[in-house]
Amino acid sequence: MAATPIPARQHSLATPVSRRTILRGGLGALAASAVGGPLLTACGGDESGGNAKEMSFWNFYGPSDDQGPQSKWFISTVDEWNKNNDVKVKLRYIPGKDYLNGTTLQTAFQSGQGPDIFLISPGDFLRYYNGGVLQDLGPALSDESKADYLPGLLDARSVDGKVYGLPMEIEPLAMYYNETAFEKAGLSEADLPKTWDQTLAVAEKLTGKDRYGVMFETLPGYYQNFTWYPFLWQGDGTPIKDGKVAFDSPAAVQALKFWQDTIQNKVAPRKALGDGGGDVVSNLGSGAAAMQQSGIWAVADMRAKAKNFKYGIIPHPTPDGGKPATDLGGWAFVANAKGKNPEAAAKFIAWALGSTDAAGIERQRQWNTVVKTNVPPRKSVQQAADAKGAFAEGVLKQFVSEIAPTGKPEPRFPPEVYQPIADAIQACQLNAADPGKAAADAAARIDTFLKTYQGAPIS
Repeated sequence: MAATPIPARQHSLATPVSRRTILRGGLGALAASAVGGPLLTACGGDESGGNAKEMSFWNFYGPSDDQGPQSKWFISTVDEWNKNNDVKVKLRYIPGKDYLNGTTLQTAFQSGQGPDIFLISPGDFLRYYNGGVLQDLGPALSDESKADYLPGLLDARSVDGKVYGLPMEIEPLAMYYNETAFEKAGLSEADLPKTWDQTLAVAEKLTGKDRYGVMFETLPGYYQNFTWYPFLWQGDGTPIKDGKVAFDSPAAVQALKFWQDTIQNKVAPRKALGDGGGDVVSNLGSGAAAMQQSGIWAVADMRAKAKNFKYGIIPHPTPDGGKPATDLGGWAFVANAKGKNPEAAAKFIAWALGSTDAAGIERQRQWNTVVKTNVPPRKSVQQAADAKGAFAEGVLKQFVSEIAPTGKPEPRFPPEVYQPIADAIQACQLNAADPGKAAADAAARIDTFLKTYQGAPIS
């Protein structure tokens, strides 16, 4: 599917706002601050659109073998729907590694066997939208539901005013640290790094026989790009500006070099444990890393699996002269426009994530602050969470008051923009490539693509 290109738009990052502003809609302003631009054509879907009585829902939460609270939330949500609707939903669990960094989903669509309902991040939105497989959810959404989302938050999942994905969460990134490791290394709170140079120096002191001082994601994929972008933004860099490539910049070079330095200085691992760089329990929690970049979701993971572990969070350290930055991610439910029952799939998504009755608000409060920890994407859910004191203290308060206000939405790039950036990160981080050459090579590939791109706008 191709569309007329829309000129790119460059927005400046909103100024920091208070916790109260965030919990009352301030993140909407941040969510509207993405980079816009033109994009790609992608994969197809199942051509069997119709009125089937069962819909498949592929996800990486449940029903999982560990039967954890997030798995149970997915199961109970689907069970509740199935009790009251003729068209049933059947969950299919795909392990996170395969879903996030594998090709399971893309291969299914390329063979015409894509699921009816699935999860995507903003980073992979355009692959499916430009491929013509995303169902317009608008007819299933009430005006009240759309108005309940933070202003601008639906934009990353919309094209020409039509909503194609409903976000279930907002996930800012930060640095986690092991309090005990700092104490044993003779380090205090005053030693928590604020700059990249300090990060390398402190990481060296924290690195020992069985522990690395710091950890960033090393597996290639949308998640790694997502976690790297804040370091690019800190130097005021961006891959695309005003519709043209801007990746060959000092900001990109220094961000690539910083991640490279952590590996070359042997203070960061070449491979994370468990499910990768976002898995805090398997890395920081096991003692294998003393500092680790991850998202707000790790608070719930630690609460469930490492309850007595002493840790804290800090904002991403910045380069000299840099500004604070984080990435505001978040998964969304989407429906396959060429699936077995697209209209029913859209209705399920609108009910599961967008219901504005008491049961719908509570379902979302449970997901965002009980079984998982996120910033809720809806005003009513934020109010319900605030009433329960979800962000009143500890690291969650810090995420909302200190981390999230520095955020930008996860960029909406097609694979032809995402992949050169991913290759540059991998080449520098793990293969000792020259950061300047890697940035220039990636920029050349992106430039070639943008010259002929037609599709929905990049944002």
